[in-house]
Amino acid sequence: MQPKELRTKDAKALGDELRSLLKAQFSARMQKATQQLHDPSQLRKLRRDIARVHTVMAQKAAKP
Repeated sequence: MQPKELRTKDAKALGDELRSLLKAQFSARMQKATQQLHDPSQLRKLRRDIARVHTVMAQKAAKP
């Protein structure tokens, strides 16, 4: 997910995106624990996407 895409969304859409990413991260962690995760780099991508959403949310909150 690109930061440009995230900046166009409103706070509610960002919150929904964050919830879906956190659910996906939890699912990927469980798959890793049960040896069913096919793409190990998926965890890293999810972590970075979550950080991007948090960053954009903080930028929108700080903007007057």
